[in-house]
Amino acid sequence: MRLLIVSDAWAPQVNGVVTSLLALVGELRDMGHQVEVLSPQSFRCIPCPSYPEIPLAWNLWRVGPAIEAFAPDCVHLATEGPLGWAARRWLLRRGLAFSSAVHTRFPEYLRARYPWLGLGVGYTCLRLFHRPSQAVLVSTERLRNGLAECGLQRLTLWRKGVDTRLFRPEQTVPVPVSAVFLYVGRLAPEKNLQAFLDLQLPGEKWVVGDGPHRQLLEQVYPQVKFFGYQHGEALADFYRRASVLVFPSLTDTYGLVMLEAQACGTPVAAFAVPGPLDVVVPGVTGVLGNDLRQACLAALELDREQCAQEAGRQSWRASAVEFLTSQPLLSGAPLNGNLAVVRSC
Repeated sequence: MRLLIVSDAWAPQVNGVVTSLLALVGELRDMGHQVEVLSPQSFRCIPCPSYPEIPLAWNLWRVGPAIEAFAPDCVHLATEGPLGWAARRWLLRRGLAFSSAVHTRFPEYLRARYPWLGLGVGYTCLRLFHRPSQAVLVSTERLRNGLAECGLQRLTLWRKGVDTRLFRPEQTVPVPVSAVFLYVGRLAPEKNLQAFLDLQLPGEKWVVGDGPHRQLLEQVYPQVKFFGYQHGEALADFYRRASVLVFPSLTDTYGLVMLEAQACGTPVAAFAVPGPLDVVVPGVTGVLGNDLRQACLAALELDREQCAQEAGRQSWRASAVEFLTSQPLLSGAPLNGNLAVVRSC
């Protein structure tokens, strides 16, 4: 099969969406499929206002010819950005089917950045973008139920995975003498990072990641160690050296960093909200609660070996197969009926 993925989020951006898509593309190619990604790398871009790390494509008239040139069997719109909207418009004008995905709580993120903007505006945009999609992919049952209540239709489960070859326990990694509470992710207002950095905890606080709030956070919290973005084995080593991964976000739909940390044997402390509720096995891979400090302290007592064993059950190959079975052909025919052909391609 020839599959085209249209995404405004792509390398060198570092976030859960990019991680998921990179893993998906790798697995699909290993399965014998031809996969092309239409990303900002192929377009002229301007920095996103208030978030310059995110490039926004503007020469969008090239989207249609790029789709035609690849001649895909299936098209998946991964994001609701400029490229996603341009591809959506081109496909609809030609009566072609596509799938889409909800990776982030877009309305909640908008409100976090612009408090005067109500959730209704964001959800109106979300419904409008995904309404023509033949399958709207979401990562958890909880998110599917929540989005259904907000009026989205044709919601389909696409669970994420973890690279257990990279994220695994490693006994040779030196572990700090004192407790280390680690955050991994974007340094942006919607991540609620202050809820972690304000806590009175023993040991040290480490922050891996970058974003528009880094400079401000470094000034306000000089006792915290900021390491910037980390990748591959270096990132896995940070997970392994940490005592607890702290995930303070209240708006994430999933939180892949939690699964990565758990696969390395590092338990998670988080609020009991969607995202952590779908990733953490309470008392085994982490501790959830309304008191984040108590969750951090309780997570110190969990068995790291048991944590890693539980998290290692989810593979990216299973995730890729689930993605594939949800894809409609451009003609609108469901791919499910063609799986025998797909898997032999």
